Amino acid sequence: MQGVDPAWLPDGAFRPIGTRRTLIRGSGPLVDTVHGEVARACERFGGSVSREPGSYDLVLELDGDDGTEGFVYERGDGCTTVTASGARGLLYGFFHVVRLGETAFLDDVRRVSHRPESALRMLDHWDNVAVHPVMGQVERGYAGGSLFWEDGRARGDLERVRAYGRLLAACGINAVAVNNVNVHAAEARLLTDRIGEVADVAGALRPYGIRTHLSVTFAAPVVLGGLASADPLEESVRAWWAGAAARVYAAIPDFGGFVVKADSEGQPGPFTYGRSHADGANMLAAALAPHGGTVHWRAFVYDHHQDWRDRSTDRARAAYDHFVPLDGEFADNAVLQVKHGPMDFQVREPVSPLIGAMPGTRLAVELQATQEYTGQQRHVCWLGPMWSEVLRFGIAGESSVGALARGGLVAVANVGDDPFWTGHPLAQANLYTFGRLAWDPDADPHRVLDEWIRLTFAPGPGPGLAAGLRSVLDGSWRTYEKYTAPLGVGFMVQPGHHYGPSVDGYEYSPWGTYHFADRDGVGVDRSLASGTGYAGQYAKPWADVYESPHSCPDELLLFFHHVSYGHRLHSGKTVIQHIYDTHFEGVTEVEAARERWASLVDLVDPACHARVAERFEEQLRSAREWRDQVNSSFFRKSGVADERGRTIY
Repeated sequence: MQGVDPAWLPDGAFRPIGTRRTLIRGSGPLVDTVHGEVARACERFGGSVSREPGSYDLVLELDGDDGTEGFVYERGDGCTTVTASGARGLLYGFFHVVRLGETAFLDDVRRVSHRPESALRMLDHWDNVAVHPVMGQVERGYAGGSLFWEDGRARGDLERVRAYGRLLAACGINAVAVNNVNVHAAEARLLTDRIGEVADVAGALRPYGIRTHLSVTFAAPVVLGGLASADPLEESVRAWWAGAAARVYAAIPDFGGFVVKADSEGQPGPFTYGRSHADGANMLAAALAPHGGTVHWRAFVYDHHQDWRDRSTDRARAAYDHFVPLDGEFADNAVLQVKHGPMDFQVREPVSPLIGAMPGTRLAVELQATQEYTGQQRHVCWLGPMWSEVLRFGIAGESSVGALARGGLVAVANVGDDPFWTGHPLAQANLYTFGRLAWDPDADPHRVLDEWIRLTFAPGPGPGLAAGLRSVLDGSWRTYEKYTAPLGVGFMVQPGHHYGPSVDGYEYSPWGTYHFADRDGVGVDRSLASGTGYAGQYAKPWADVYESPHSCPDELLLFFHHVSYGHRLHSGKTVIQHIYDTHFEGVTEVEAARERWASLVDLVDPACHARVAERFEEQLRSAREWRDQVNSSFFRKSGVADERGRTIY
């Protein structure tokens, strides 16, 4: 692992444990993992670890093994104690002590119970086994090649995979899907004759409590099994899937289950046979049920051949319209995986109304750590505040999104084989923050950011470095929003690769991602009264809030309404002046962040500092391009000048 950035687990993070005496009680593979971590820390820093009774500074104790992930933490009489009734709980309790650092060995603390709010905290890798001619080795990947696959086969470097599992366990993630939801020919075979390669990956992740999942094609009985049909109600098809699942579990006894993208963007699904999504999901759930597995059925289903002339068809409505009628029909081990917004991971979207509309269905909420629409890890864009807003949003009565995600929280992964894991070293903060928010959706994301800074730059960044990093990252999401798509309008990106501005790039396309800007105004009318009716998919009070441009939050105005350029926002500005001002402000804020980073040159590892500095140059170039293209486009459409007289082309 020489030359690979340790992310938030540098040696210095283990010094407080490594200088002390630790007792470990319990047995089993995960206890052995904990023992190995402590032993390595003690070898580095002079402490000791034992399984024999005596006087200790730290006691890590497994009391039974009921499979739970929680633990109890306390400190008294000069000893810090972590007790768990499940082996995973002991592992997470150990990393809790690592996060606390020296604080874990100072003040007394009464017994505090810690447990994850979500039983499943998962990363979906959009990694291709074979390099795709358009999407490459990792679809929407911005950190090099795949950790798992290279040139059509599994990588041999399983030590890197094991190190990845260690990073994930340290922030609370417990599941990984190792291949793309768009399953191509090579990926399809992972389910059958190449399952041994998946088993090797699972073996590298297992010591850190990570369960492996696999994306599968719905058409597998035809593609792999030679059957004439993949109809989910045909007995021969159901038998094929049952046999396939049994063989997977024979190779990987702790296999997590399948991830499925069906009847979406060209992927095969049950619609071919006149069957419902529930029929398709339940067939796979039945195959997995005897083994304790789960099928994650993605709700990203919409018409991607939309006629741009047809304003009655609204992509935002699609998931709700498809799935709400099926509420209560999905099997107990089928999870409907729903993107947090109704469109596609834009820098600003409303929360998907589907999340609050299916009380009889287990839902997982899907976020995107890979920065497809938020700068592609060439721009600093820490997404913790956005995710926190989503997870705390009270979408159904008093129930928050985080509480409604009974099937778990999932993020599209942002790592690759880059030495810094995420390409942009500061993008590691997104991966870490997702793990911590998945464990506790109500956690303060800014405290999580401070935690990541403290761990990553252990044995402890000085106040200057900590403050500098915080100022660069905190607010970077809103800065990105300022210089890109305004007021929730979204999708003003270059088609295909989605990097950089193209105000009308998707305006006359089949993808349903329009802004309808003309000489009189901009935005999509999604009201019940005069638009697509999407606003009416929400429960009250949100349906009423979004229905009127006068009550709709400014940041979502153009998502829900077509308004004139002279429309007054709650801020008091007109829409057109807001567009001009925010785009100039965004560039100014990037310039300030770049200078702040430059000032940290003597406080950060040279290679890390150089990589981030190089990325800042590109971010600033791109931000200026965004500013000038967006402002010029709206000036030319509206004919309204900037009241401050700045240069618009």
